[in-house]
Amino acid sequence: MATGKEVVAIHPKGESEVIFEGAANQGGTVDTYGGPIRVRWDEDAAVTPFGQLVFFIEFLKTAGLWDAWVEECPVAYASPNAPAKTDILGTILLSVLAGHRRYSHITALRFDGVNPQLLGMNKVASEDSVRRAFSDVEASACVAWLTRHLRISYEPVLSEPWILDIDTTVKPLYGHQEGAVKGYNPGKPGRPSHAYHSYFAANIRLVLDVEVQAGNQTASSYAQPELWKFLDGLPAEARPAFIRGDCGWGTDRMMTEAEARKIPHLFKLKQTSKVKQLIKQVFSREDWTAAGQGWKGIEAELMLTGWSMKRRVVVLRRRIQEDDLVVAGRKLLAGTTPQEQLALGFVEMGKEKLLYEYAVLVTSLPDEILSLAQHYRDRADVENNFDELKNQWGWSGFTTQDLKRCQIMARIIALIYNWWSLFTRLAIPEKHAEAITSRPLLLNAVGKQTTHSGQTTVTITSLHAKARQMQAALKGVSTFLGTIRNAAEQLTCPQKWFLILSRIFSTFLKGRILKPPHFAPEPV
Repeated sequence: MATGKEVVAIHPKGESEVIFEGAANQGGTVDTYGGPIRVRWDEDAAVTPFGQLVFFIEFLKTAGLWDAWVEECPVAYASPNAPAKTDILGTILLSVLAGHRRYSHITALRFDGVNPQLLGMNKVASEDSVRRAFSDVEASACVAWLTRHLRISYEPVLSEPWILDIDTTVKPLYGHQEGAVKGYNPGKPGRPSHAYHSYFAANIRLVLDVEVQAGNQTASSYAQPELWKFLDGLPAEARPAFIRGDCGWGTDRMMTEAEARKIPHLFKLKQTSKVKQLIKQVFSREDWTAAGQGWKGIEAELMLTGWSMKRRVVVLRRRIQEDDLVVAGRKLLAGTTPQEQLALGFVEMGKEKLLYEYAVLVTSLPDEILSLAQHYRDRADVENNFDELKNQWGWSGFTTQDLKRCQIMARIIALIYNWWSLFTRLAIPEKHAEAITSRPLLLNAVGKQTTHSGQTTVTITSLHAKARQMQAALKGVSTFLGTIRNAAEQLTCPQKWFLILSRIFSTFLKGRILKPPHFAPEPV
């Protein structure tokens, strides 16, 4: 019989937690096809999945890039329990390098027992601390801080001839963020988005700056104020050889501003009615010249409605082969009706029923047709930049409710991308290695840190098939950086940075050493 002293269980007992007997680090034995295997957990071991990051940290320290960036960060805390600036910026650096796209992914860094202390961090900051770090900081202070360090990463190279590529990409959004407006969105029509107006140094694939605006502000007119402010801030000797952009940038306002600053330009024109009339006029001319890769070109002058003057244009055409007229397994025999012509875009029917596709370029450059056509074909490389930054570096993520912090993270990612791209060129000088290739080669490796007799050692085990080649390359990078530190102790950080950049771009410079120009950033 039950007594009155018994306690009735009001809340039923939940699922019991599975507890392994024995010490916490002893897992026991498991049975495998290779025989019984002893398993043991070691939660206190200092290990990292990014064992080769130590070489990148040496690169940042020798060049003075990391210390100056952290020191000048405008983030300031009053609470003694707040994280240090090094912890916040170091967590962002590690997260971006790891390929994260969301703040919630930062939690995965807490098991890295090696790299945080190598960056001078006390701990990995939480995702909330990183997300809120810049919420109370003045936007103007962050702009000045980030644009300065972006310029430090590339400005010494601007003493050499270079090309400015300008373009805009769209970042789809899935919440109620500031600036999440429906606009031009070819990937996801009708989806709210942000517009990223970006400037790149062609060929070397470095980000010069990026501006984040609302999704309905993708037109070049919204980006031009900051673009001209950026170019006006450069001395005449550091300005680009010419500006290059697609048909979205081929406007009279854009060309007039460039011509007023005596900066040559090369843009593609939209195929409006007057542009199509020009194509019809030059179609029967006999002086078409080779423009490379199957294209032929012819030169003319054009004055469009709204233009302030006549400008030089180059009409390019290429014959369309029958194999190119297959869409979803169905061959389109264009040329029989206007509707079929329109289905292929702007295509003209010539003699003997030949089909051509056309492109019209407007330029102030004096180059011949072949060079102009090749210049514009080279512009396609900027699309690779967008693909890499959005899909491999986080431009498609790290979204917050306010536009200010989205802008800050976009510039931080661009800066880290520049640093990593320069580091990989130092190790692999013959080409630009995208993150999908360079991370497995130069970052991902099992690293275990041990300390004995006051000496700290990081043991690296790379699982890549080219581990030995990359080991030799990273040793070469470390040897070069050691030479810079030991043989040039009297040099300032900017002067060391010029020497490092000269080594990075030795192929472009043909062995020459970059000299510090008078417009370079002040020593730090």
